[in-house]
Amino acid sequence: MFKRKFLFLCLSILLVGYACDDDSFSAPVDNFDYAGQALIDNDSIVNFLENHYYNDAIDSLQPLVTGSVALIDDSRLMIQDVTDFEVDYILYAFVKREGNPDPVKSFPTVMDSVLVKYKGQYLSNTNSLINFDENSVNPIWLTLNNVIRGWSYGFGNFKGGKLRTEPNGDPYNGPITFDNGGKGVLFIPSGLGYSTTGNAVIPPNSNLIFYIDLFDVIENTDHDSDNIASIFEDPDGDGDPRNDDTDGDGFPNFLDIDDDNDGVLTKDEGGADGDPTNDFNDPNNPTLPDYLNPDVTSN
Repeated sequence: MFKRKFLFLCLSILLVGYACDDDSFSAPVDNFDYAGQALIDNDSIVNFLENHYYNDAIDSLQPLVTGSVALIDDSRLMIQDVTDFEVDYILYAFVKREGNPDPVKSFPTVMDSVLVKYKGQYLSNTNSLINFDENSVNPIWLTLNNVIRGWSYGFGNFKGGKLRTEPNGDPYNGPITFDNGGKGVLFIPSGLGYSTTGNAVIPPNSNLIFYIDLFDVIENTDHDSDNIASIFEDPDGDGDPRNDDTDGDGFPNFLDIDDDNDGVLTKDEGGADGDPTNDFNDPNNPTLPDYLNPDVTSN
């Protein structure tokens, strides 16, 4: 498994194009009590959820008022258990609209590409919300393997929408617009955000809140173009391809064009149908596909 230091190195590639140099991050704290911090974070987030509601009329979180339903009691609030680097977290997703994609697509995986708009805030020590980043004009494409972990997991609660067209089916005469996409709010504990590092504008161990709009998803994203969707490059079966490196070369399989380092590209170990996952030509190891078997160099 990747060491936690690798996680913090990855987090220097920020959530979007939000530019910071490496000096914006403090060094990771190796002896930090991440599990203890996760409990503190959850208490803080639950306190916020108990004292705020979602105002549908203005699409905004607001302090609880008479007649409103606290977020913690709102049926649209999803509670998601996440174990990341052997630490248990609770992630909350308020799903105002799940999304109704056309053509039909599934929920994005942690490796898929998504087209999104968002507004980011962090929860201060006084339980007030501080804005730190926003992309509310033009949607942008991101891959969920290359963002904070809270996004990787949280976006799995939403689907995309339908590209708007003219009534006769012609392309819409205007900016690219999606209708009925996923819409809601993510409540992310600090350990699934910027953790002990923080950044130039976010203090360490800050819980994050994101208003998000999900417009479209590229299913089964293939980052290394090896004819295997990145989500399936997961030999250990733990659901996270980011920690699988069969040949130990420092590149996880989903970014490695030759997964077993046998000199034959993975995409060329796919046989007649071009699918590397269903070729097993080693009688001494019949359950290991050729593209992960350095003893098999051709089909």
